[in-house]
Amino acid sequence: MSGPPYVIRGSVSLPEAELMWRFSRSSGPGGQHVNTTDSQVELRFDLAKTEALPQVWKDRALERLANRLVGGVISVRASEHRSQWRNREMAAVRLTSLLAEATAPPPRARRKTKIPRGINERRLREKKQRAETKRGRTGRDWS
Repeated sequence: MSGPPYVIRGSVSLPEAELMWRFSRSSGPGGQHVNTTDSQVELRFDLAKTEALPQVWKDRALERLANRLVGGVISVRASEHRSQWRNREMAAVRLTSLLAEATAPPPRARRKTKIPRGINERRLREKKQRAETKRGRTGRDWS
């Protein structure tokens, strides 16, 4: 059963041949229908052995998803919907968004900037003014 291409980012997509689907009975919505159909979907993808991702992305994803991997395989489940087809779509969307986030380049490092002298002087001047205002509120002169 071939579905739409599962695009991660740009021209990189997951090949259908590398996706492992497993279906089981769901405990979700559906009443007695749940007892008769295998609507829960588990989608597995072998991240460690795939050739679909560039090596840089693969290393980045293996590092970032290390706590979710079991033997280099990432697994995603979906059972929100009554229909197996919608759960398949949901699992595929979750997997592609998870991989897109895990393969994204790291954010650029923040460049430290020095606080301008004028701003610091103004802050200190306002602090002194505020202290003077509060000092003027003491009840020493009130008799």
